[in-house]
Amino acid sequence: MRAGRVAYFGLMVKEPPARSNRSTIGRVTAVIVMGLAFYIVLPALVRVISSWPRLLTLAPWWLVVAIVAESASFFCSMALLRLVLRSEGWFPVVTSALAGNAVTNTLPGGDALGASVQYRMLATAGIDSVQAASGLAISSIIGIAGLLSLPIFALPVVLGGESVSAGLVHAGELGLFGFVLITVLGVLLLTTDRTLIVIGRVVQWLFNKMPRRAATTDLPKRLIDERDLVRTDLGKNWWKAVILIGGRIGLDYFSLLAALRATGARPNPSLVLLAYAATAVIALLPLTPGGLGIVEASLSGLLVLANVPSASAVVATLAFRVGSYWLPTMAGGVCWILFRRRYGPLKVGEKTT
Repeated sequence: MRAGRVAYFGLMVKEPPARSNRSTIGRVTAVIVMGLAFYIVLPALVRVISSWPRLLTLAPWWLVVAIVAESASFFCSMALLRLVLRSEGWFPVVTSALAGNAVTNTLPGGDALGASVQYRMLATAGIDSVQAASGLAISSIIGIAGLLSLPIFALPVVLGGESVSAGLVHAGELGLFGFVLITVLGVLLLTTDRTLIVIGRVVQWLFNKMPRRAATTDLPKRLIDERDLVRTDLGKNWWKAVILIGGRIGLDYFSLLAALRATGARPNPSLVLLAYAATAVIALLPLTPGGLGIVEASLSGLLVLANVPSASAVVATLAFRVGSYWLPTMAGGVCWILFRRRYGPLKVGEKTT
């Protein structure tokens, strides 16, 4: 399960500044928060990880189906990003997405760092910086809105009178509330200039405070122009965006169902959908890198509430995370090497890394 990153507007033109006391305090704070989160979820994480040997007992074909579905889910995510970036090439989109995802999954405060790496890789590959940032922001908002809308599809089973855990019902209500908020934000950004002007002025002010950088004066206008281009393209290709975000989330969810079937469990798909949606909402909180520990603890526990046997819930969670967390993280390192071999050091302005 992949948490949507929402830090892109703060990274529209942002690059890591010179080391300062403020940045050091921020990193220390991130490490402390991550440590506390790990301490809370450590028992559940250890329980899930200790089930590694049981992966050998899973039905192999269902396990293959789970990994293939997860791979297809990542492909849909990258295709959506390519669509909103209006890019013809696949290489920079795929490598930047997987490398940024790997950073998010491994470092404290990884959401912002992963978004920054992805943004800088796209800029290095020749994509306009504002075009890259707005594309990342819009794909992130669309992805989060899709995740938060999932409880809607589970409403029939809830309204149909089937016994549903109160915890799953409350999680669904939280998801619906978040869906309304993110939808309102998306509508404001896509249909009004005032909100984007305010965001552009704030980001521009922060950007101009950075050392050794030329002052920027036209960021709000550039953001509006880029927004209009993206809106026009999405207006023409809205059905592609709907199919791709549906494919990304639907295949990710199907991967979880396949992992459950690999254990021999036959749960109610609607209840599993509620558990999946609730975990997706929880994973949006950047408490640990890539939701490590948080996802394992919440998903395995919520699957039990969805009437999945405890042992099956734990090993299915582990199998699901192999495809959604561990394999993509390793692939991200390979993508970083391939990208550097083709494009060289990352470039932002006159700096290289």
